[in-house]
Amino acid sequence: MLSPSLVFLSLLLCLIRLYLIIPTPTVDRQRRRKNTDTCSLAVFLGSGGHTSEILTLVSAVNFSRYTPRKYIVSEGDHLSVQKAAALELLRFNNASKIDVSNNEQYTILTIPRARQVHQSLLSTLPSAVLSLVACLYHVVLVPMFFPKGNKYGFADALLLNGPGTCFVLCIAVYVNKFLGLPAPKIIYVESFARVQSLSLSGRLLRPFVDRFIVQWPQLLQDRSRGEYHNWLV
Repeated sequence: MLSPSLVFLSLLLCLIRLYLIIPTPTVDRQRRRKNTDTCSLAVFLGSGGHTSEILTLVSAVNFSRYTPRKYIVSEGDHLSVQKAAALELLRFNNASKIDVSNNEQYTILTIPRARQVHQSLLSTLPSAVLSLVACLYHVVLVPMFFPKGNKYGFADALLLNGPGTCFVLCIAVYVNKFLGLPAPKIIYVESFARVQSLSLSGRLLRPFVDRFIVQWPQLLQDRSRGEYHNWLV
């Protein structure tokens, strides 16, 4: 049986480790990548307006540099899958030069929803756990045991704008960080519709993401960490 002192020491070490991996405003950002460097991008499509907003952001990036791309959708969200595929097809058709040897420019990853619309709080826990297990499998285990090519890791950057399922994605990313494994930089862009107050996802994830971006200046009146870049969508 473990002694209380050993349990306390273990908890203390875990808390110290967690403190060390949480981003802080005083930490200098890493140097910018060279223009010739590529960056693998994972994007969570939260359905409805969230999907439309985040795909508008993605449509502005250089697809030849941000590759491969991984779109993460919740089970049953067929419309988001169609919108992502339509964007990829549009960019493919409009590109002047395409590396046709790469037939895996993007992938669609489906995970269980952490919480259904109008789902009761009592039944949310099992579905959230199922969603977390799926995220841990794709973010932690698959890159560890089935790496593609010479590049290990789920993605270099993870782009989020809500809703709730993105929270379990962040937990999976933090498992990688806690274990010292390669983990994507988390970028959270608050929805354009949030004018006076942050969303629940935004309030929960604000301390843990690498960059927290809002589209209305009044959302940063509390002087907490965050960036304002005007309207992005």
